Amino acid sequence: MKKVAFVYPGQGSQQVGMGEAIFQESPTAQSMFEQADAILQTDITNLMFEGPIETLTQTEYAQPSLLLVSSVITKLLEEEGITPSAVAGHSLGEYSALVAAKAFSFEDALSLVQTRGRLMEEAYPKGKGAMAAVLGLEQNQLQIELDKIAQETNEIIEIANLNCPGQIVISGDKGTIDDAMTKLKEAGAKRVLPLSVSGPFHSSLMKPAAESFAESLNKIQMNDITLPTYANVTADIVSTKEEIKQRLVEQLYSSVRFEEIINNIIESDVDAIVEIGNGKVLTGLIKKINRRMKTFTIQDPASLNDFVMWYKEES
Repeated sequence: MKKVAFVYPGQGSQQVGMGEAIFQESPTAQSMFEQADAILQTDITNLMFEGPIETLTQTEYAQPSLLLVSSVITKLLEEEGITPSAVAGHSLGEYSALVAAKAFSFEDALSLVQTRGRLMEEAYPKGKGAMAAVLGLEQNQLQIELDKIAQETNEIIEIANLNCPGQIVISGDKGTIDDAMTKLKEAGAKRVLPLSVSGPFHSSLMKPAAESFAESLNKIQMNDITLPTYANVTADIVSTKEEIKQRLVEQLYSSVRFEEIINNIIESDVDAIVEIGNGKVLTGLIKKINRRMKTFTIQDPASLNDFVMWYKEES
């Protein structure tokens, strides 16, 4: 039997039309989309299929939409008898991973990420926070530059995502991020690209959201898990429900250590890493971490069938 890891994308991978092809072909998908509409008390299905993109991109809609598509595909793979040997997610994607690991139910996860999105939007004044991708600076050098900028401005600017070699995302006050874009280029960054997000996610500016979110986590049924599941905050495996809750709270204001997670998964000797959900962002990062690693992306019936055929063929 082949050994595969599933990884799940986070916010930024949403687009109008996501999940529609699978919805059209699968009664299981249709049932889960109907569930989502009822749980979220909004026509999330129509928003995903018809847009507008401006609304779909809002955090409180993007997060449950992405979790819905990822969870539907995971369920369809389960129906094919395919389960992963390990799971992980990028930021929001960690919730899809935890659904796959049975840490909590799909239904509870939908409500959780809707609340998470709302709290993240409310944690910092709209338009006052920002994030940017820094290309071509090593982590240690980038940290030195960010410390200088923070000292000069007395504002928050921190490392948010450690994505792959040469790509690190920073987060903080918008004015400070804007100033940093020029300063980091002068310090040797090849490019600094602003991200289309609505807040300073994965920075200490999200701590107010984390405090409120902890209360929401305490209200749902959480289970210990045995499927290796990697936490964003530590890049290590979590298993007990207490640790899972703690890491999900910390995740809101801590760096996503995606590069370390992928290296740890590769060291566990998997045959392939499979990106489950909309887009191919994580697959691109994985190829930059280790170009020899076999990867798949599953986001529609054709890519689902291709993977199932590979998985079930004789080695």
